[in-house]
Amino acid sequence: MESNNRRRKTKSAAAAPRRRVKAPSGGRQMIAHPPQLPSYGITRDVRIRFAATAAANASVTFQNLLDIVLVATSSTTAADLFEAVRVNTVELWAIAALGTPVSLVLTYDGLTVGAAGDLKTHTDTSMGVEPAHVKARPDPRTQAGQFQPSSANVAFLISVAAGTIVDVSMTLRQPVLGVATSSQNATVGATTGAVYYRGLDGKTTALTNFPVQGVLAVI
Repeated sequence: MESNNRRRKTKSAAAAPRRRVKAPSGGRQMIAHPPQLPSYGITRDVRIRFAATAAANASVTFQNLLDIVLVATSSTTAADLFEAVRVNTVELWAIAALGTPVSLVLTYDGLTVGAAGDLKTHTDTSMGVEPAHVKARPDPRTQAGQFQPSSANVAFLISVAAGTIVDVSMTLRQPVLGVATSSQNATVGATTGAVYYRGLDGKTTALTNFPVQGVLAVI
């Protein structure tokens, strides 16, 4: 009985008329349209390292972050290479002196009314041979966790000892529409069109408390 039922189903399926797809007039076949382009903007993930020359409590703004990578527009002026930035993670290391503990503090706080961070403080203390170590990412719903243009709004705050290594992982974006933002501080002896790096606090190499590491083109 089961075998007969299967044969009946097979025959009825074979007998069912097949629908024909009607070709466009003239016998031409349809060609898929070009795919949608998401963006012509340039997005770059980067991890940049800095070293503190002295103990400091620093408020790092979005303008500071965007001023790290500059293109010289004259010998004394420069513009940000990218127009928006998002913080992915900040990582800190500090070595304790013999018999003296060392502490690190990282806060995605936000000091501007209406633009607060997650109000969490990340801290670690070392009093041995291992370094104090802090690594944290901002909440994705905060300003630091979303793309921001150059502004004086605070991305994060750090409290570090002299010699602290600071790694900032961020995503830089250059949209199609927009105007390049001039750097906060003037340049000295720059070559027009050349790309330069600055400290984490946006200051020139001669004045910064957080000089960039592993880069030759500094200004």
